[in-house]
Amino acid sequence: MPQLTANGISLEYDTFGDPANPALLLVMGLGAQMIAWDVRLCQLLVDKGFHVIRFDNRDCGLSQSFDGAPFDVAAAMAGDPSTAPYRLWDMADDAAALLTELGIDRAHVVGASMGGMIVQELLIKHGDRLLSACSIMSTTGDPAVGHSTPEATAALQAPPPQTAAEAGEAAVRASKVIGSTGIAVDVDTIRAGGEAAFARARNPLGFVRQLAAIMASGDRTEGLRSVKVPTLVIHGEVDTLLNVSGGKATAAAIPDSRLLLIPGMGHDLPKAIWPQVVDAIADNAARAV
Repeated sequence: MPQLTANGISLEYDTFGDPANPALLLVMGLGAQMIAWDVRLCQLLVDKGFHVIRFDNRDCGLSQSFDGAPFDVAAAMAGDPSTAPYRLWDMADDAAALLTELGIDRAHVVGASMGGMIVQELLIKHGDRLLSACSIMSTTGDPAVGHSTPEATAALQAPPPQTAAEAGEAAVRASKVIGSTGIAVDVDTIRAGGEAAFARARNPLGFVRQLAAIMASGDRTEGLRSVKVPTLVIHGEVDTLLNVSGGKATAAAIPDSRLLLIPGMGHDLPKAIWPQVVDAIADNAARAV
C-alpha cells in the first residue's frame, strides 16, 4: 500500500476505483486501522461511481506514530487529557492534506465513530474542501449526549491482546457488548478482522493518545451550526458505545442534514446493512452541487 507525507507526517493509504470519478474519503475510528473499511464495502461504493480512498489515521496502523511525544498517560486515563499531543482538528488537517497531496481539490467524506468526529472537524475547518459529508455512529463532543454504558466503556478499556488469536477473540467479545443485536452479524469476519489488524500493526499507546485527543477537543455543536455542506448522519438505535443521542444531536446541529436511524444497529457496520448505508451515502452525495 502507498504512503505519502501530508501535514508533515507520513500517512498510509490505498484507493479503489477510477481516479477520474468523484473522490470519497473514508475516515476510521478510535484505534481502528483503514482495513476496518471492508474491501467489499469499498467496492459497493465504487459501484456507485466513487473513487474510494481509505487511510490510517495518525498514531494508528502504518501511519506515523507519536511515540515519544510528551504525554501524561496516567493523567489522561484519569480524565485529564491536557497533555494530549494533538487534537481532532489536527487529524482533520491530516485528512485535508492527504487530499491535497493526492491532487484532489474537493471530496465526499465519510467517517465512523471517531472518524465521524474528524469529519465534523473537516466540515467546520475545511468545509470548502468537501462535496458532501457523512457522520456514522458519532457525536458532537457535547458531554450531555452520546454517552456509553458501563459495559461498553469496560470493553473499550480492555487490556490490549498479546497474540493474533487473542485479538480475534477480543474483537468477538467486544462485538457482543457494543455490536448490533437486531441485525445478522458475521462472527467469523469479526474474528478475522481482529487477527488481521493485530498482524498488520500494533500501537496501544496510540489508542490512548487518540482517546485523549477526543477528550481534549471539546464540543463542536456551535461550529456545526454554520455547516453548508450536504450532510448525512447515520446512527444505530442500539449503540451502547456512543448512544443514539449523539447522532440525533449531530443532525440537529447541522442545517439541512439528513438523519438515518437504523433499528438493531449497534456500534458497528454489519454486512447486512451495507446496501442501505451505501445507498444513503450516494443519495446524500447527489445533493452536492
